[in-house]
Amino acid sequence: MLRIWGRRSSFNVQKVLWFASELGLAYEHIPAGGEHGLGDTPEFRALNPHGRVPVIDDDGTVVWESHTILRYLAARHGAPDFWPTDPAARSQAERWMDWAHTSLQPAFLTGVFWGYYRTPEPLRDPDRIRAHVEECAGYFRLLDARLANQPFLGGEQLTLADIPAGTALYRYFGLDIARPDVPHVQAWYQRLQQRPSYREHVMVPFGELYGRLDY
Repeated sequence: MLRIWGRRSSFNVQKVLWFASELGLAYEHIPAGGEHGLGDTPEFRALNPHGRVPVIDDDGTVVWESHTILRYLAARHGAPDFWPTDPAARSQAERWMDWAHTSLQPAFLTGVFWGYYRTPEPLRDPDRIRAHVEECAGYFRLLDARLANQPFLGGEQLTLADIPAGTALYRYFGLDIARPDVPHVQAWYQRLQQRPSYREHVMVPFGELYGRLDY
């Protein structure tokens, strides 16, 4: 059976739990990281030498790094819907995955969510936070344009393209920050909320993380 290590409030773990559920996979979730510990134990370091979550063990195949896990699960369990044989078709999803990882996630998760929500107020840098909020606004306008004529980032149905960026929506719309008018992104978010796996694994209260820099 598939085993998934990580804490449910972790952004990167949420991607994996959501996608595994979308695939209909049976799995065991093992809380790890943050208040759960395990990351520095020899047993966990044998799975991931970096000591970070998420990590999976799929019947003896150990994989770490969230986007590598997503690609692995898609290739192993999600073909052809989530892993087309045609490289050109597959690239339609992978480009949005990598864009989310290299552009949206640093701006929002690191710059805004960490810089504003997770940083204690006396330690916040308002100018840096404001700059990242504006950067995020540009990225969400870009997403809005992409979604103007299609229901999901990859086209007419949910694909890997939606998982990384879609995981950010619950936190983005839940923070008290300035946001642009992005009706197509909001419609996309509403469609994702209709999916039981999204509600269960992404719409997880994150109040425990407020003002915390320790994990």
